[in-house]
Amino acid sequence: MGALRETVHDLRDLLRLPRFRRLFAVRLVSQAGDGMFQVGLASLLFFSPERAGTAVGVAGAFAVMLAPFTVVGPFAGVLLDRWRRRQVLAVGNAVRVLVTAAMAAVMLTVGLDGPGGATVIVLGLVALSVNRFLLAALSAGLPRVVDGPLLLTANALTPTLGAGALFVGGGVGFVLGLGLAPGALHDAAALLCAAVVFGVALLLTLRLGRDELGPDRPSREPLGAELVAVAHGLADGARYLVARRTPGQGLLVMAAHRFLYGVVFIAAILISRNLLAEPGDTSAGLANFALVIAMTGVGGAAAVLVTPVFSRRTGPQGWIVCMLLLAAASQLLLATVPTRTVVLVGAGLLGLAAQSAKIAVDTIVQRDTHDDYRGRAFAFYDVLYNAAFVGAAVLAAWVVPDDGWSRALFVVLAVAYVLVATWLGLRGARVPADVPVAVGPRPATA
Repeated sequence: MGALRETVHDLRDLLRLPRFRRLFAVRLVSQAGDGMFQVGLASLLFFSPERAGTAVGVAGAFAVMLAPFTVVGPFAGVLLDRWRRRQVLAVGNAVRVLVTAAMAAVMLTVGLDGPGGATVIVLGLVALSVNRFLLAALSAGLPRVVDGPLLLTANALTPTLGAGALFVGGGVGFVLGLGLAPGALHDAAALLCAAVVFGVALLLTLRLGRDELGPDRPSREPLGAELVAVAHGLADGARYLVARRTPGQGLLVMAAHRFLYGVVFIAAILISRNLLAEPGDTSAGLANFALVIAMTGVGGAAAVLVTPVFSRRTGPQGWIVCMLLLAAASQLLLATVPTRTVVLVGAGLLGLAAQSAKIAVDTIVQRDTHDDYRGRAFAFYDVLYNAAFVGAAVLAAWVVPDDGWSRALFVVLAVAYVLVATWLGLRGARVPADVPVAVGPRPATA
């Protein structure tokens, strides 16, 4: 209760800052629209009647959804140091209004067969890429509206509350589609609502001054040289993390965890649609998957509460080992019988394990990485984190059956989790190696 009161007090202090309120409103509304958009896209790609719902189809669509986060993310900062960030927010939301409305229009008029389906997927890829820039711009602009001790609080609270807005927006988008029969109108409903919300975010952005979010001195370096410098910086960061041992091992374990989790996630989509729902009842399939996501979220929320308490006793590496073993237990549970109760409990346990391990890895990377390399370390972390999910989609296309459930598959996943836990527990470093800071050339300053 004391921590909750302190959080509410900090948020009240932040909301007294008018410039922060304006930027915070843009984040909340924008991410609520993201939630609606993602529900509409998930309904289209994974649960629409026009889609076959095979493992190959779901895995391919999932890889497409993740591609912007893997490819665009590391290079977003270069462009945000060249463009006015307020204009990025305004133009980005305007583009999302047009793109999302166009997706809904194509779905309602042309349909998803042939060129229509390809057009919608390409437009969705554009919208997701723009979203990556917007999230980076919101974070980059935060120090311009908050300073002093409150900046740390703002960095902790705004992403968390933004994620809450994303979840609420997704819930609203899901509820809006409940009364509609499966089909183009059902899939387009959340997208049309998202377009309206993106328009509201655009209007809220216009309350900010053109130069209010910076940069003060936009970079004038050749763009190609800066992009090359980012790539070299990622490579330098990777070499440093490997030499430092503890953060490199943490990222390796997280990539393995994320890879295995991605296979389970795609299996959960197929189980929700093809096993727990009647054939052809895509609305029931989407409702099942919404419950899976909700239980995963409950597990993630529990991780925020238990990890700070228990990781102090085990150390972050020991806590990661415990959570990998818990993830293995969740897979053995899923290997028993594919009932709704088993799937939901397994999702909750895996959500707890995944988020707990991520918190511990974040702590290791922050603690054991020199400040000169910390930015590059987390940029590399972001690439690895998303690339592992894309790799999982490729594997899932080959090994996950079309109904999503295979006892042998979940047993193999459990064994893989145990092997990773055993390696970290027996061979993982507990103390970082002493590495000179200048492992490689410093990247060019944007």
